Amino acid sequence: MDGKLAVIGLGSIGSMALWQASRLSDSVVGFEAQVPAHGRSAVGGDTRLFRMIYRGNPDLYPILERSRSLWAELEAETGQNILTRCGGLSIGTKDGAYLSALLVTTRTNGAEHEILSREAMAERYPQHNLRQDDIAVYDPNAGALRTDRAVTAAVAAAQANGATIHTNTPIDGITETADGVVITSGEKSWTFENVIVSSGGWSQRLMPDYLKAATQTKRLFLTWFVAKDASEFSPERFPVFSRMYEDRSMYGAPAVDGVTVKATLDGRGGPTPDPNAVPRELTPAEIAETTETVTEFLPGLFPNIVRSDTFPDLYTKDGNPLLGRFSENSRIYCATGFSGGGFKNATGYGQIAAHEALGKQTYEGLGFIRPERFKTS
Repeated sequence: MDGKLAVIGLGSIGSMALWQASRLSDSVVGFEAQVPAHGRSAVGGDTRLFRMIYRGNPDLYPILERSRSLWAELEAETGQNILTRCGGLSIGTKDGAYLSALLVTTRTNGAEHEILSREAMAERYPQHNLRQDDIAVYDPNAGALRTDRAVTAAVAAAQANGATIHTNTPIDGITETADGVVITSGEKSWTFENVIVSSGGWSQRLMPDYLKAATQTKRLFLTWFVAKDASEFSPERFPVFSRMYEDRSMYGAPAVDGVTVKATLDGRGGPTPDPNAVPRELTPAEIAETTETVTEFLPGLFPNIVRSDTFPDLYTKDGNPLLGRFSENSRIYCATGFSGGGFKNATGYGQIAAHEALGKQTYEGLGFIRPERFKTS
């Protein structure tokens, strides 16, 4: 036996699961096909939004609360500044579908928030060119997560706790036996008591058929712009934002590098059959819609895309993650399928995966993210 737990894939979720598992056991091993935080994975792109207010299932809120605490723990443990606490804005039409749904969830959860009128927004955040009926919901606990810094910090913390890391080691297969789980990479093999599959867009090849049928790898793209006055878009003056209408949608983050502002179309992921061959260049249609949207929404940015990139991620049919064992008695646990929205909760999801995979704790009330929801009788 080569260890109690193997974590396959050390990206956004796998790195956090490894860190959490290293707090519970001295027999944890991580496998990464390339290197942690490599630029071709869903970790790429500098930042991800962290928000405590959202639209959707209220049952996610306890995971968000725990994730917020764990991001602070990771910062304290590693000395890294990972979450830039700059607040967040959700912008849309007053009484429109987006903000109405968001406020229902927010009020159900009791999350701290402030509703800003169009006039208040214009005074506090004049960077946004608002439509006539716009309002915003301000989240004082939101911010921008530094993705590459988060993943490398978590892996380093796990190693400091005694975890072993194998980089440039893509896993070809996993097989359950009477003795445990055998994982292979080329001619090499290892046996572990339990395994977590957290390979993001590369997870399908390690999944049972029923989960392959319920998932799809998609291509996400991100874009950045230069500010006409960078000081107007600093974290101190420009919160992360999400802005939704029926005809346009965009989200973004402040100039954490002091130069470029992330401003990206929302919900534009398209199927990509091979995560190793994701088209990197933006299409003319993607460029046109992005520049038209940023011209309307953020006139303080030069409407020229100065940087763009694309990444693969694994999506589920219902948009909720896959967190749990392949089957009731399986030794293989999956933590994948985060559908483009997992990073803010990565520490919380990683904690759940580590505790459950090692048999330390079982979490209740998570039926909406358990893999068995896709099983047919």
